[in-house]
Amino acid sequence: MSVQFTILGSGSSGNCAYLETPSARILVDAGFSPLQIRKRLATLGRVPENLTAILITHEHSDHIQGLKGIAGKLGVPIYCNRATKDEFERIHETRFDCRLFNTGASFDIADVSVEAFAIPHDAQDPVGFIIRTEAGNFGFATDLGHVTKLVLDRIRHANVLVLESNHDVKMLQDCPRRAWSLKQRILGRHGHLSNETAASATEQIMSAELKHLYLAHLSSECNKPELAHRVMHQTLQKLGASHVQLLVAAQKEPGATLVL
Repeated sequence: MSVQFTILGSGSSGNCAYLETPSARILVDAGFSPLQIRKRLATLGRVPENLTAILITHEHSDHIQGLKGIAGKLGVPIYCNRATKDEFERIHETRFDCRLFNTGASFDIADVSVEAFAIPHDAQDPVGFIIRTEAGNFGFATDLGHVTKLVLDRIRHANVLVLESNHDVKMLQDCPRRAWSLKQRILGRHGHLSNETAASATEQIMSAELKHLYLAHLSSECNKPELAHRVMHQTLQKLGASHVQLLVAAQKEPGATLVL
């Protein structure tokens, strides 16, 4: 049986991805309403009732807003660290079936091995993930203000990488709808990656192992898909990385399913 991967949606308003292996059906984050998650899974012929687990990177609303109606209602186990659990249980005023891990540790879910690693973001204890399957390694590194040596070391092993490319710096600086304090937060070392910073990170970790690169968590106001794609594509061209398939994740609809 194959391994299938679909980004159900990614952006400032919600983030959720679906990974299916022969023995596991996993959501990475649940940042849409329960109805939206159900509708987007339905495009794949899947239902939330059959989920094995939900992995949570951190407790911001665009990553957890569907937890109460999916994990809480259906009893789907949530894998997270304690600080994140405490915060989203406070937000949702609900107790969940949580399987706690320590940031930096590895753990198994059925036929999948997961490693959680620390990322610099303004949340309680935010993490990225490397998910190892028989078909390849999936890396998740979104919501981080800068790329640390640890992050580079972990995502270097990904065959499929979901990497934040949140904003164009000039568009953010010129945006009239963003307060200066918010702009400072986004541009800060615990905020979000710009297109150029994402491209720089990719240059540092490029190898023959990386086959599929998804640009994720794009700002709807301070970025454009074609701009994020162009910046990264230019870097891939410079590196001679023609073996990498480059895709931009959309906010409003699921992307194409990758089958390995």
